[in-house]
Amino acid sequence: MNRVGLVAVVVRDYDEAIAFYTDALGFELREDTPLGEGKRWVVVAPPGSGASAGTAILLARAVDARQESRVGDQTGGRVGLFLYTDDFAAEYARMLGAGVLFEEPPRHEPYGTVAVFRDLYGNRWDLLQPTTPA
Repeated sequence: MNRVGLVAVVVRDYDEAIAFYTDALGFELREDTPLGEGKRWVVVAPPGSGASAGTAILLARAVDARQESRVGDQTGGRVGLFLYTDDFAAEYARMLGAGVLFEEPPRHEPYGTVAVFRDLYGNRWDLLQPTTPA
């Protein structure tokens, strides 16, 4: 069986990224292991997704000018990350209360209820409750 285990998101600073993903998005900090020379292996994931069940996010600190130029724009301005929820209204309200900035009000599409938000660096995400369960 093959599956996507981690998706890397390039960040400016480990600690501020951990704070955003855990406080604003409600993710769990799964791992924070020092690797030496200021590098760390930092993994966050939605709560309850289980260590082997879902895809998690590897927070990868930019280490040079080229990587720093991609912080917040890893997908050329497109939505590149999709956060699924079983209760759109509750999660949308919780995220608004935590200071997450949404680009638009929720809308209903054939594939589900969705609203675009940005993470602390500007990467675009969909908060999505699919019409059919994922």
